[in-house]
Amino acid sequence: MLTLDKIYHASYVLKEVIRPTDMIKAIKLSTDCDLYLKTENLQITGAFKARGAYFKISQLTEEEKKNGVIACSAGNHAQGVALAATSHGIKSLICIPNSAPISKVEATKKLGAEVCLVEGTYDDAHDKAVELQKETGATFIHPFDDELVIAGQGTIGLEILEQLPDVDAVIVPIGGGGLISGVAYTIKNLNPDIKVYGVQSAGAPSMYLSMAHDKIETLDTVNTFADGIAVKTPGELTFDLCKKYVDEIMTVTDDEVATAILSLIENQKLISEGAGAVSVAAALFNKFPIKGKKVCCLVSGGNIDVTILSRVIDRGLQKTGRLAEFTVALTDKPGELVTVSKIIADLGANVIAVSHDRADLNTDINSCYLRISLETRNHEHIQKIKEALQTRGYKIV
Repeated sequence: MLTLDKIYHASYVLKEVIRPTDMIKAIKLSTDCDLYLKTENLQITGAFKARGAYFKISQLTEEEKKNGVIACSAGNHAQGVALAATSHGIKSLICIPNSAPISKVEATKKLGAEVCLVEGTYDDAHDKAVELQKETGATFIHPFDDELVIAGQGTIGLEILEQLPDVDAVIVPIGGGGLISGVAYTIKNLNPDIKVYGVQSAGAPSMYLSMAHDKIETLDTVNTFADGIAVKTPGELTFDLCKKYVDEIMTVTDDEVATAILSLIENQKLISEGAGAVSVAAALFNKFPIKGKKVCCLVSGGNIDVTILSRVIDRGLQKTGRLAEFTVALTDKPGELVTVSKIIADLGANVIAVSHDRADLNTDINSCYLRISLETRNHEHIQKIKEALQTRGYKIV
């Protein structure tokens, strides 16, 4: 049974190892609400997961510690388990999907865990971990469907209420539901007037659909770069807690998440992974009734692979109209490229890439395609450039 006593006990146990993360006022992110960020992306392992994993492992018996621990994870829980197990002198084996970012896998190994890469998604890694647990007799440390793990995550709720006691709403990412279960249980038991909202990726809406249909749903597939919340089946315990304590759950698209990540980098100088930024995306794209409210977005993790980050930034730039690509049909004669470039330059855009193609069979013999990539200010700026080119007789393909 999850209780406030367990969450307060977890807070006491975690004081020596977990950082009470900062609550940052995000003035530049939103003009619609008074927005704050709970920065678990700056936690000791780069994500909130260390809280639940450490508290769970700290409560094991001496016999259980001798047999070691096993876990499954998309990467962040893995680091939390590895940190906790190593600090307690316990052997740990973590099953991680082979699609997880290399940075998370390597960080887990550096923290002292043995890693077993499993083909597929988090759920495939879970099945493998359960199989290995039966073979080894190690204690299984579930990433979300465990009351002690949930109690550890609930300590974030205590910190939010201490740092922002007059908060109106808290927005929390959801994968399997362990984080929001702990935070919502804590907040609703201490101040039931505070709204707790949950956010999932539109490509992995397992808890969203489960709540909508009032039964646990299992997805056939998940498709999102927010690997930390790409869970096909929510937990039984977390589903029950969400039904009781969470006010509403919504989804955000990968493009909306990419925009949120870019906004966090530019405006707050914070790096978030996709799973961590879904809460901010929900606030930026008005998924909940928070206008004029004091709102806390929980940024749950910052362990994003740099190769993915560069692609996410590009997508965020495109989504906000800061990066544009289009193709212009030209007559292949001297001076055309100069004219097009001057039209673009006069409107204040910056050309960053040009491709001139004569070989397309769909064009006239004396025609060509000019493919241009531009740095622009916004979508209105892009439209003005297109209109200026069309006014001069150029065709946008």
